[in-house]
Amino acid sequence: MSNEFSEFATAPTLTFGELPEEKEPAEAVPAEPEPKEPELDDSVLSAEERKMVEEFSQKIDIHNSGAILQYGAGTQKKMADFSEKALENVRTKDMGEVGGMIAGLVSELQSFESEEEEKGFLGLFKKQANKAAALKAKYDKAEVNVDKICGALESHQVQLMKDVAVLDKMYELNLNYFKELTMYILAGKKRLKEVREGELAQVTAKAQASGQPEDAQAAKDLDALCNRFEKKLHDLELTRMIAIQTAPQIRLVQDSDTLMVEKIQSTLVNTIPLWKNQMVIALGVEHSNQAARAQRQVTDLTNELLKKNAEALKTATIETAKESERGIVDIETLKTTNASLISTLDEVVKIQTEGRMKRQSAELEMQKMENELKNKLLQMSK
Repeated sequence: MSNEFSEFATAPTLTFGELPEEKEPAEAVPAEPEPKEPELDDSVLSAEERKMVEEFSQKIDIHNSGAILQYGAGTQKKMADFSEKALENVRTKDMGEVGGMIAGLVSELQSFESEEEEKGFLGLFKKQANKAAALKAKYDKAEVNVDKICGALESHQVQLMKDVAVLDKMYELNLNYFKELTMYILAGKKRLKEVREGELAQVTAKAQASGQPEDAQAAKDLDALCNRFEKKLHDLELTRMIAIQTAPQIRLVQDSDTLMVEKIQSTLVNTIPLWKNQMVIALGVEHSNQAARAQRQVTDLTNELLKKNAEALKTATIETAKESERGIVDIETLKTTNASLISTLDEVVKIQTEGRMKRQSAELEMQKMENELKNKLLQMSK
């Protein structure tokens, strides 16, 4: 596994892509002043690498569209290949299997501690002459499973230690790509600034002075090339940010592997020997504990029975006293029924009053209607 990343370079290199030159269609738009950009920190570079940046910036030909298109693309491609390799390396690891093995080991040790006891009062007095032999047989059976799990854990430990070394190599490669991208960006920004402040300013001034369309087009073409190169540098800055984020991610995975190695190591050198030592001690004291265990269980059972009987007697006595002091009907029940009865009577009186008022109103209405009818008939007879 240590050769997985051998095809990736470990020292920063700056190259130009070899693609045929392409020409962008020109647009007649006047050049605009560029905002001042924050300077990139070059403290991660050595003096020799800064010199490489200086020399490389002078070789950048902004007029070559193909070169601009491929500027830094090699490092971006290496970053993509590197990320794929790293992802493939992570996919092949199953930390859940290691955790499951440790959990299985703990379960195996815990299950050994649980002993099947004879239930019932008479079971306390059965002879336990074969208890030590049964304990030894159970230990032998558990030891086979424990040794099998330990062997698998040792294999995983070796693999994890190799992975830690591979992650160190990955970190070194990522740092190299980070430096390469930084150098490309520094060289590109330096060259872009020189062109904009020098050549672009000259052709723009010439176009403004001459007023000729070909001069204006030449200024626009150069400005467009500068803008394309600036966008390319922005893409490289995004790739550089990915490299920055990848570094702590690699360390996090490496820390997880290291912790798992330490966990396995602790299990192998501490947990298992301690378990075996406790087994030897358990076999040594089993005989002397048999009589004391039986007597303790009898005493515990007797005390438990006395406590349960006393608790039951207390509960029964309290409940009987409560029921004997309780009346046939609770006062709260009488209050509720009395309030309900009063409410019912109030409702009946209210309904009767409303009915009487409605009947009186109806009688007045009918008398009125009768008078109106009589008057009408009298008018018609005249």
